[in-house]
Amino acid sequence: MSTGDDRQTCRVCPRGCRLAEGQIGACRARGCASGKIVPLNYGRVTSLALDPIEKKPLARFLPGSRVLSVGSFGCNLFCPFCQNHEISQTGLADGIGSEPVTDHRVMTPQMIRDLALELEEEGNIGVAFTYNEPLVGFEFVRDTAALVREVGMRNVFVTNGCVTPETFREVLPFADAMNIDLKAFTEEGYARLGGNLAAVRASIESAAACCHVEVTSLIVPGLNDDVKEMDREAAWLSSVDPEITLHITRYFPRYRMTGGEPTGRQLMERLRDTAGKHLRHVLLGNI
Repeated sequence: MSTGDDRQTCRVCPRGCRLAEGQIGACRARGCASGKIVPLNYGRVTSLALDPIEKKPLARFLPGSRVLSVGSFGCNLFCPFCQNHEISQTGLADGIGSEPVTDHRVMTPQMIRDLALELEEEGNIGVAFTYNEPLVGFEFVRDTAALVREVGMRNVFVTNGCVTPETFREVLPFADAMNIDLKAFTEEGYARLGGNLAAVRASIESAAACCHVEVTSLIVPGLNDDVKEMDREAAWLSSVDPEITLHITRYFPRYRMTGGEPTGRQLMERLRDTAGKHLRHVLLGNI
């Protein structure tokens, strides 16, 4: 869509980056080329592993199985505590046409599908799109997930959910399970990360109507560690579906937040008990 000044607007997430020819968006995974917004990470795989399904984390979706986990580069949030910042917070070195900063291999959707099938005898149930934010490159996710579904295997999306409804609709028909980050339950908290709470809530509601959904809240001191906030979050999740599993995960210093202490265990347990007043399935992680 033209904005009248030869810049194009990216519609993938609420940020709505307006890009001139050759410019790269804030996510470092999309850019403007030949007058269109295009994915720059299509088929560029930085991480590939056969993981336990519980590592996604999914506690109540085919427990004991394994899933081929695939990641690329780029993310539309800027969490200073990111655990995968080496790939999520990097992109192309010198603009469109250059090589990514991080190591990668080029793989087609067909190659991912074929590898998933080969690993079936090792307990693989399908493909998980994870590690970075997969939906900043939704085209590759959509194309690969469609092929995975055609051969009777499962698709898992691990996402921050901070995307537009039109982006979410591109992948939702192929989703069997999702873990969606709910990084805070205030707009102020999300603003600190460059995100949008309303968009994430809409994604959770849409996903819960279509597939198995679990939610992860990483408890970061000073961001989202208020017990009253957790009470509101869990009450809202229960209104969507009381069967949603909530993973309350302990923060450890990472990336740009290397000082300070991990989240206190007593607080974690109090937050779990608070959420448990509303939800049937609340789990602690990183304890």
